[in-house]
Amino acid sequence: MAKSFARPVVETLDNGDISFKRPSQAKEIFRRLRKNKGAMIGLFLLICIILVVIFADLIAPYEAGVVQVAENKLAPMSAEHPLGCDNYGRDVLSRLVHGARNSLLVAVAASITSCLFGCTLGAIAGYFGGKVDMLIMRALDIFMSIPDLLFTMVVVAALGSSIPVLIIAMTLAYFTNYVRLVRSGVLNLVDQEYVEAARAGGSSSARIIISHIIPNTLGIILVNVTLNVSSLVIYQSTLSFIGLSLPAPAPEWGSMLSSARTDMLRAPLLVVFPALAIVLTSFSVNLLGDGLRDAMDPRLKS
Repeated sequence: MAKSFARPVVETLDNGDISFKRPSQAKEIFRRLRKNKGAMIGLFLLICIILVVIFADLIAPYEAGVVQVAENKLAPMSAEHPLGCDNYGRDVLSRLVHGARNSLLVAVAASITSCLFGCTLGAIAGYFGGKVDMLIMRALDIFMSIPDLLFTMVVVAALGSSIPVLIIAMTLAYFTNYVRLVRSGVLNLVDQEYVEAARAGGSSSARIIISHIIPNTLGIILVNVTLNVSSLVIYQSTLSFIGLSLPAPAPEWGSMLSSARTDMLRAPLLVVFPALAIVLTSFSVNLLGDGLRDAMDPRLKS
């Protein structure tokens, strides 16, 4: 089992005495993270994907939804179309690159908003307890009894397919984990001496939660936000695969997989490229998330 103690830094003072200082917690976490090869590989892959998203307009040789010419239908890889063309004659590389922007935008935004919403409810439930806690947790139990995919289908069908609607639907599908996670952490912290001292000093409940309780649960929250991005990329791809995401011809990895099904035997690479993009993105985020978890609490590392 790995030790969680930070290595002391030796300093020589002006008078010749030797001083031992421990690095800050943030520096120690970063040091452990840098030593984790898996996390560094994940970070490198993720940076590459983010650069593709940022410079999508420069990388993509064509507009994502433009049909080049009818003769390009299922065209193989060439200098003009490096990854070939799909069954509508659209450049696959252009759709893959622009699809990364849509897929990651929705996944990252939904991960952040689900975190904010879930952490707020969890902190309120854990801090105030009693009837407030019971009301929130019973409502959560009812909410969790509804299948995520069914709930998302209802929201999208009612409000229409757009990026804001997708973010709202995916937020409501994923916020429940944060409620339970933060509530558990708050229950362990709410009776600590520094919280009691803040109460005695006249600090408001909101200030105590924001300034004293949430920062002490930030590590596990950050890890879960990171890992949720991976889950949400797959979830959003599933929605677009079954036609519940952005309307055509907006490029998404899931919709690219769906449209390639009919020609999978004639042009198998049409399935391989978007599937590989989904796998690489999910894999890189998972590697980074696991590395963050091990860096923040080395005792979890086997």
